[in-house]
Amino acid sequence: MYAWQLTYRYLVVLFLLWAGTLSAQDADEVTFEIKLSKEKLGINERLRVEFAMNKDGDNFNPPTFDGFQVIMGPSQSISSSWINGKRTFSKSYSYILKPTAQGSFTIGQAAIEIDGEIYKTIPKMVQITQAVANPNAPKTAEDVADENLHLIAEVSKGSPYLNEAVTVVYKLYISSNISVTNFRPLDSPKYNNFWSQDIPVTKYNTVNETYNGKPYRSVILKRVVLYPQKSGKLEIEPLALEIYVDVPTSRRDFFGSRIYTQTSKTVSAGKRKLNVLPLPEQGKPEGFSGAVGQFDFTVTTSKTSLNASESLQAKVEVNGKGNLKLFQLPEPELPSALEVYEPEFDEKVRTTISGMQGKVTNNYTIVPSFRGRYPIPSISFSYFDPKARAYRTLNSDEITINVMEGPTDDVQSTPGLVGRPQIAVATGSQFHFIKTQPNLISASTERFFGSQKFLWLLFGPLALIPLVLFIRKKKQESDADVEGNRLKMANRLAKKYLSTAKKQLGNPDGFYVALEKALHNYLKAKLKIETSEFSKEKIVDLLNDRKVDEATTSQFIALLQSCEMARYSPITTVQMNEDYVKASEVISKMDKQL
Repeated sequence: MYAWQLTYRYLVVLFLLWAGTLSAQDADEVTFEIKLSKEKLGINERLRVEFAMNKDGDNFNPPTFDGFQVIMGPSQSISSSWINGKRTFSKSYSYILKPTAQGSFTIGQAAIEIDGEIYKTIPKMVQITQAVANPNAPKTAEDVADENLHLIAEVSKGSPYLNEAVTVVYKLYISSNISVTNFRPLDSPKYNNFWSQDIPVTKYNTVNETYNGKPYRSVILKRVVLYPQKSGKLEIEPLALEIYVDVPTSRRDFFGSRIYTQTSKTVSAGKRKLNVLPLPEQGKPEGFSGAVGQFDFTVTTSKTSLNASESLQAKVEVNGKGNLKLFQLPEPELPSALEVYEPEFDEKVRTTISGMQGKVTNNYTIVPSFRGRYPIPSISFSYFDPKARAYRTLNSDEITINVMEGPTDDVQSTPGLVGRPQIAVATGSQFHFIKTQPNLISASTERFFGSQKFLWLLFGPLALIPLVLFIRKKKQESDADVEGNRLKMANRLAKKYLSTAKKQLGNPDGFYVALEKALHNYLKAKLKIETSEFSKEKIVDLLNDRKVDEATTSQFIALLQSCEMARYSPITTVQMNEDYVKASEVISKMDKQL
């Protein structure tokens, strides 16, 4: 146990020494960089340039500042502190510059000698525009976002061939001065004159990169593979996004943390133009169908020996990398004695960031009609290889089909193109094995006259006469009941208006008019009263006389009051739904009590 504790302490000491060595190495790393107050300013504004280092140096050599006049500087600043036993040091030389002309100017390299070695800064570009209205105004959050956010469309090839894959990657560059919280597309490209396929971005990963000489974090937002469908100058429409960003301010909170402000910025990748090269006419093979890429070509059959009337499968397949969905497969030429059906097309193609990959296949079903040997001639497939800038032609092997048993073809087979089933021509001896006198007899010898079916058809109509007389009598009784018919009509009208009220849900005026009519017609049918007698007091008396319980009567009167109130006060959809349900419940209850 004691030995284990000694070993543990020894390992801890080694770890602390190793960590201290790493910290010392980080602390020993020398940095010397340039910091600009602005990268874009008006000619009437001032530019602050600071050359900062984390170790003391000598023999500082500033750049020439072409395009600027030095107003102030160099101003030297030194800062040194100890925090938790660790020393931090910074030293800087600052200049205030005045632009002398409009345009793009470069702040060149500055040099410093630190510990006997010379360190230099990276040059930076500054854009000088025309005079601004308020040169001393501080930068807004939008200005900061505009300077630190860039959307770029990276195109894999600027001069592709017709039908050659081109990859477009939309990448957002974000400065460390801001942070992006979200984004949404505003205008997506249509990719006219291109066959396009989006490659989904499942995860947004940030990568540290350099853009225009400055460090940025980059993230890929959209990827698409394009196949140009015409030659010449083609334009890729821009992608526009609205980016939501957090921009730091000069204010700090109670705990000393910097306060951020939120803003949105519309960025566009800009239009990109491609110079699409036509496929060369020189050396173009006969029968070239537009395949561009790198491919393999095969023709195979499921079997080469079979009997007549049996079937086999012939497969014409192209696999590789290129515009697999944008060309036609070659068709085989077969003897007319081989009956061929329309091919079944099979496609197993996936689109990656570099283009389409996989295979396309035509599967032919072939049925021989006669005994013999039938050759399937070699088939040619041609494509253009953009890497080699040349056409390639692949030829399949000749395949012989051996039909061992079956009738003999007296007519010599000739090749025929496959586009529809090939029908063999009949000869005199082709059907000698078919019976010409089958001696067929009737499946049934029973006579119809006097059969059971005959008797049913004869006396069946006579049995329907009493049923017709009964139905006629019931109709006469129904027609004579004028009062009953009127009640039935009122019931139908009540159901009709209640159905109309349901359709008018959401429209207060139409709903309550239909609901009130439904209640009117229901009472006319059940209580035998006219509309002119329709008063609440009389309705209550009539319902009480019919022994309808007070709760149901109150609900019915409340519905009538809701119909009246709807004319003078706003009504919500929720209340209309409740009144419709109440009307259905009240009518159901009253039907059981009346």
